[in-house]
Amino acid sequence: MSRSIRLFTFAAPSRFFALSGFLLPWLWLAAIGFALAGLYMGFFVAPTDATQGDSYRIIFVHVPAAWMSMVLYLVMAGWAVFGWAANARLASMVARALAPTGAMFTFLALWTGALWGKPTWGTWWVWDARLTSELILLFLYLGYMALVESIDDVRRADHAGALLALIGAINVPIIYFSVKWWNTLHQGATISMTAAPKMAATMLNAMLLMTIAFWAYSFAVVFMRTRAIVLERERQAQWVIDLAAREAKEVK
Repeated sequence: MSRSIRLFTFAAPSRFFALSGFLLPWLWLAAIGFALAGLYMGFFVAPTDATQGDSYRIIFVHVPAAWMSMVLYLVMAGWAVFGWAANARLASMVARALAPTGAMFTFLALWTGALWGKPTWGTWWVWDARLTSELILLFLYLGYMALVESIDDVRRADHAGALLALIGAINVPIIYFSVKWWNTLHQGATISMTAAPKMAATMLNAMLLMTIAFWAYSFAVVFMRTRAIVLERERQAQWVIDLAAREAKEVK
């Protein structure tokens, strides 16, 4: 009988490195496939909106990017705090790897929001509660990356970053509930767990396909970045030395 996989089987950097290397091609394939399907459905199959015309189609990028910006911050904060509390090296590495991807999605959400806002509101930017709190999220990502890179001692840097990420997590529910708590220009949620969707089925399907594509992309990029961090931090470990020797032999 095969031995069951324990909860922390892949917590060791060497095992994570092997697993992520196996998963990466499939994640990239999923990201590209779902993105192409979502973009095709969103830009060529979904009907034109009666009020906003074709300008609304930016939501197929904007909305999934905004979702990812918030979720990835919470995931980053969770891994950072877990790495701090449990002294788990890999968790802190994953937190560092998540930050640039989360910042990218936050910037993408702000940029596509501006492209959507110009024809809808008549301006590229307003100091709306939702927009302002999303901009603060971008600064939190950038602040986390700057903080952990500015401290030479890796352990102290991970602990300081975890504290900042934990405090910054307060901003995520503010982003989500801002349209309910304040009178904002930004429209409310079109998808809810307790109500029927407020959009056509093709629109919803295109948005869900793009969300899956963004998730697959996030896993792929974060795994690649984590692998690089693992190699940098574990460069004195025997398994990394053996891996480098095998790759050097294959090159020859």
